[in-house]
Amino acid sequence: MNQAKPVDVELTKYVAEFVVGTTSDNLPGDLIATGKKSILDGFGLALSGSVAKSGELVRRHLDELGLAEGPSTVIGAGRKVTPRFAAFANGVGIHADDYDDTQLAVAKDRVYGLLTHPTAPALPAAFALAEKTGASGRDFMLAYHLGVEVECKIAEAIAPRHYQTGFHATATCGTFAAAAAASKLLGFDVETTRRALSLAGSQSAGLRENFGTMTKPFHAGKAAESGVTAAQFASLGWTATDKILEAPRGFFAAAGGGYDVNAIHGKLGSPWTFLDPGVSIKPHPSGSLTHPGMTEMLRLIRENGIKAEDVQHVRVGTNSNMPNALIHHRPKDELQAKFSMEFCMAILLLDGRAGLNEFTDAAVERDDVKAMIEKVDFVVDDEAEAAGYHLMTTIIDITLKDGRKISGRADFGKGSPAFPMSYDEVAGKFRENAEFAGMSRGKADEIVELVRGLETLASVNELATRLISAR
Repeated sequence: MNQAKPVDVELTKYVAEFVVGTTSDNLPGDLIATGKKSILDGFGLALSGSVAKSGELVRRHLDELGLAEGPSTVIGAGRKVTPRFAAFANGVGIHADDYDDTQLAVAKDRVYGLLTHPTAPALPAAFALAEKTGASGRDFMLAYHLGVEVECKIAEAIAPRHYQTGFHATATCGTFAAAAAASKLLGFDVETTRRALSLAGSQSAGLRENFGTMTKPFHAGKAAESGVTAAQFASLGWTATDKILEAPRGFFAAAGGGYDVNAIHGKLGSPWTFLDPGVSIKPHPSGSLTHPGMTEMLRLIRENGIKAEDVQHVRVGTNSNMPNALIHHRPKDELQAKFSMEFCMAILLLDGRAGLNEFTDAAVERDDVKAMIEKVDFVVDDEAEAAGYHLMTTIIDITLKDGRKISGRADFGKGSPAFPMSYDEVAGKFRENAEFAGMSRGKADEIVELVRGLETLASVNELATRLISAR
């Protein structure tokens, strides 16, 4: 790892200059097209998240705060509040079902899929302030892309210790995403943007021990809110250091013990993370590390006509970092099931699908699911370990009661850049999530088309009026 002394590279200044100096004309066409998929996906997840238990609790919290109506939409809730709290609510909603997009790592020691969920903090911050400022669809997209890019490059640069010892990068790095997006929409200069980033750094927090609980999506919401708050205080003239990233007591040193300067300096927008190595969109509402295995299990089931009653044993082998995140081997509720490889394999074998309707407390409590989980061994595999942590190599060996053995391997899941979803496929997922929240097909179709032509919208309010309520 190439560590740099703060006097060598002014990273915080570099990030601020990138945010301030980048215009919509700097966004390549393929970046815009790719980003629209994640934006549409995020809006759909905010809708489905609005009907989750966490969504209900967030609304109760907003009621308890006694907030007067503000300019920014709480998606699916039928209300508008101040930008920071709209960002919080929508961040929680997008991440509520753990169904949102995930960043891919570049370096082999940066664990694939264990960096950030880039849209969950960036989109709510950008959307909340785009409404407040009356931004166009084009300006909203620019702020969103800047937030995602800053978040992903910071996550790639920080030493792997950051994630491995317990920090949740969506929460920590996501706070910088929200601050960057908010700074752009508020029209900050470089100095003010630096202060916003520094304020964000002091609010950066979130621990992985809370995976499998409502606190995981709380992390994403709080990151979105904290970034907006940081920008709002910076706009007032609030002071902060100008070197929060690179300082000896700054973010990289304190939260990671170091960083790779070459992973971030000169790399913002070169290449854009959305384009290389890319971002995965989830086909299932579970931890991204389950997805190669789920994609491969579905393939094996369909190609071999595997029936649940014929299965004697399933071995699932991965690298040693994956069990470090998929920690619930005998899940007790739907949130734990999202981080249970055993549940994901069991539900596919039994039901042949794994969507929002399968990740429920009722499904986790089923006797047949519990029995199938007992047949699944989730282990560290030498072959998967040797493949490198930048992959999510998953090796499946199924033994049937008649003695047959069926095996498969996957390094990537459906929705990854290696196996991408088209815009229309993402639109299908959006419609399912919107329907889950109670939205009509006609209204969902309108949103799909508005996002498809996002750069032509004179105001994001054209979207907001359709997203404020699912009904």
